Amino acid sequence: EVQLVESGGGLMQPGGSLRLSCAASGFTFSSYAMSWVRRAPGKGLDWVSNINSGGTSTSYADPVKGRFTISRDNARNTLYLQMNSLKPEDTAVYYCARRGDSNSRGQGTQVTVSS
Repeated sequence: EVQLVESGGGLMQPGGSLRLSCAASGFTFSSYAMSWVRRAPGKGLDWVSNINSGGTSTSYADPVKGRFTISRDNARNTLYLQMNSLKPEDTAVYYCARRGDSNSRGQGTQVTVSS
């Protein structure tokens, strides 16, 4: 059974940083490209970032480009999202998922950016 468990969210002031983690189990993590997606209050699911299976290629949505960094540790079956220069509009529940399979996402972790 595919299991993804996100953690690391919290309440941050604008300009702050957070590092999200996603622990994967139930599948061969190193064989899959992965994604971060988010759902802001009252809105739909938005794509944030992708990373290929080997961690050598990444892509980002325009709103987070230059501020967020996706990475992975295949030895630890863990996906990361480093979020810097946080803005109030980054407030959302953040999910990790296998790329192209949003139904695989975990329970999510809440990120709130507010002064």
